[in-house]
Amino acid sequence: MSRLIAEPETSSRARKAVRGGLLGNFVDQVDIFLPVIALAPAAAVVLGPDPAQTGLIFVATLFGRPLGAAIFGSLADRYGRTSTTKIAIAGIAITTLLIALIPNHDVAGEATLWAFVALRFIGGIFLGGEYSAAIPLAMEWSAPRRRGLLSGGIMAMSPLANSFIAALTLTLLQLLGADDYAVWGWRMPFIAGALLAVAMLGYYSVGVHDSPVTTSVPHRTRPLADILVGPFRRQLWQVFTLMTALWLFTQMAIPVLTGLLTEVPQIGPATVPLIMLVATLVSAAAMIASGAISQRIGRRRFFVVFGALAIIAAPLALMWAMSSQGAGAVLAVTVVQIVTVSAYGPVGAYLAERFPAAVRSSGYGVGYSLSMVVPALYPFWLPELQGTLGVGAAVAAVLAAASALLIIGALLGPEPDRTAPLG
Repeated sequence: MSRLIAEPETSSRARKAVRGGLLGNFVDQVDIFLPVIALAPAAAVVLGPDPAQTGLIFVATLFGRPLGAAIFGSLADRYGRTSTTKIAIAGIAITTLLIALIPNHDVAGEATLWAFVALRFIGGIFLGGEYSAAIPLAMEWSAPRRRGLLSGGIMAMSPLANSFIAALTLTLLQLLGADDYAVWGWRMPFIAGALLAVAMLGYYSVGVHDSPVTTSVPHRTRPLADILVGPFRRQLWQVFTLMTALWLFTQMAIPVLTGLLTEVPQIGPATVPLIMLVATLVSAAAMIASGAISQRIGRRRFFVVFGALAIIAAPLALMWAMSSQGAGAVLAVTVVQIVTVSAYGPVGAYLAERFPAAVRSSGYGVGYSLSMVVPALYPFWLPELQGTLGVGAAVAAVLAAASALLIIGALLGPEPDRTAPLG
């Protein structure tokens, strides 16, 4: 991927930073998804019989990520993106490894749950810090005409990481059996995640440097305040609006849809993981394509056109998915992914272009992370809506509302200059 993105004359430092942005986000996303996927088959043994335990772990990570974006984004703007990235990756490696050492519920009782919650909250802080520093750094080193493609590649690391963990978990379940996996095998994916983070730390330590953009501009003393209440607040809240729409797409098209499919008689819970795996892999390719398209037609125009299409296509695709079976269900769910989460493709480039270098990591990280909170709390507000509109109709309505919000968010901001180096 980095060979496709880097210009022939691009320096070795630029290529390494671009590659680091791609691979670093893969490692970051692996650690984000680990508790959701790898822990699921063992949750009753590891955490105890109460299924609500897993939700607490998810919420802990959820609140850690915006805090980490605020802390590390500010550090990256003030002291450098590379050094900040290394600190964040080191934190990811340590917290992920410590999770692998937590005793099961039959040994530690309730202390097991609270150890998970504490480590995932701290880990969430480091996870939010990694993408706040590393992705703007990669964008600053990227050739302008390749920035959209790079953005699509970086955003595609999320579904690829999801697929990687799902494949690893399924393989371990087959090799070890469900009982051994629940007792000790669940630790292996977490160890793998920690080792990936250690490898990325070594990569950044020997090969990645801050871009000339950040080393040549005066550093602002209060970048976080500048984006929240200062001269860049309009950019932040415009980005917040757009990203809220995208996070609503994510929650409805992945966890909510997964739950709905398990209740469809003609599909059943045993088939759902395979369907979601295929759809997720296709969405990764669609994200790359979306980033490239935005480079040709403009980021703002892309989001407006995408939202206008999705406001009709997303609800229809969802209803199709809920009434399909066999190969038709795979196709329908894949279409849902394409008309929703593939809109993430230009996000890496767009958010970097909306903020100047002096506050770029703060703006990127906070705009990306803070907007996920309300959508991710859908278990608290979606059931009320479903009680009024119906189970599937409520999700379709949220998808339509997210599409409209995406259009509004894009129209609130200007068209960034995608052809000039970031300044």
